[in-house]
Amino acid sequence: MPRRTYLLTGATGFLGSHLMAALLERGDRLVLLGRPSGTKSLALRISALLHWFGLEHRNAQVETVETDFLKPCCGLAAKSYQALCSKRAVFIHCASDTRFSESCRQESTAANVKSLKEILDLARNAKAEHLHYISTAYASGIGSNFCPEAPVESQRFSNVYEETKAQAEKEVAARCRRDAIPYTIIRPSIVYGDSRSGRANRFNALYNHVKSLYFIREIYLNDLEKHDGKKSRDCGIHLDDEGILNLPLRVTLTQHGYLNLIPVDYFVSVTLAVLDQAENGSIFHVTSDAPKTVAELAVYCEIFLKMKGIRIVYGNDANEPAWNPPEALFNRFIEPYRHYLSDPRIFERTNTNRVTAGMMPPEFSYEVFQRCMEYAVSVNWGKDNG
Repeated sequence: MPRRTYLLTGATGFLGSHLMAALLERGDRLVLLGRPSGTKSLALRISALLHWFGLEHRNAQVETVETDFLKPCCGLAAKSYQALCSKRAVFIHCASDTRFSESCRQESTAANVKSLKEILDLARNAKAEHLHYISTAYASGIGSNFCPEAPVESQRFSNVYEETKAQAEKEVAARCRRDAIPYTIIRPSIVYGDSRSGRANRFNALYNHVKSLYFIREIYLNDLEKHDGKKSRDCGIHLDDEGILNLPLRVTLTQHGYLNLIPVDYFVSVTLAVLDQAENGSIFHVTSDAPKTVAELAVYCEIFLKMKGIRIVYGNDANEPAWNPPEALFNRFIEPYRHYLSDPRIFERTNTNRVTAGMMPPEFSYEVFQRCMEYAVSVNWGKDNG
């Protein structure tokens, strides 16, 4: 099919950058809207990402436009705004604030909801061919464990991120219907790195938990190997004859459930299929029908980190002793994500299966986990990810 022009927001983020790379690789032209970061212009940020993906030779397909969606006309001068409106493009709105904390409510609402007015005005004024909104599977809210590929009905959410994304979905649907803009909503679950190469340019979500265990393990290995080991002995921590660290560590969860994980390469493949078929008003869950339990992932972590002792505890058992120091540290680290470690929600995939001919994500096997975590360690959890 003839290549298109896509207007993409969020290209400097995890999902947006991988989608950008895939669109460029197949020959599409991109107009990338975003903001500078510190002293780095949007153009420099995009240039660095093209280098990371090995796509410097695709630079001619890219146009960057620095915008601010909280300002009238996206913060552009009249002439620049009109030039942007003159582009016949498919819009993909991928930018969002992914923080969960209630303390970030004002910023999250501004980024995820208030900014939509300018984006949707631009789509109307530019006579967008289609608008694809990248949401989250968890915008479906809580209250029912079955989540259909349908508009959000729940009024209850686990955090401000879910809530603002649900609000955004409603705003996108209402405005697009009013302005006769064809639209779709794409809802991925928890996304990790590339299942084939293990590479990633962001290390959040799943990586946070493994990284926390990694550094807790380092604390106690250092205590045992370079100090007197008293801190470790007080917690019942020791190295066995095979070099395995015995580290008693309870993970406390409120309920039984799963982590719904998909690799970024699967997210990209499904999204490209949705872009090509462009069904107006449809919602697509980019999720797994074979989610993992925390117990399964705990085994992966123990093998990878050469440790043992992780135990999953559900609910508040009065007979359980107080957390030891590593347990307290780990449970504090995972608090913002705790609900997603045992989430009972199941996601309908009727629309997604139709447009992808039933394409499913690869199994999140230990081999895939190992590949992704070895890459994360090799770039120091993103600090050396040049």
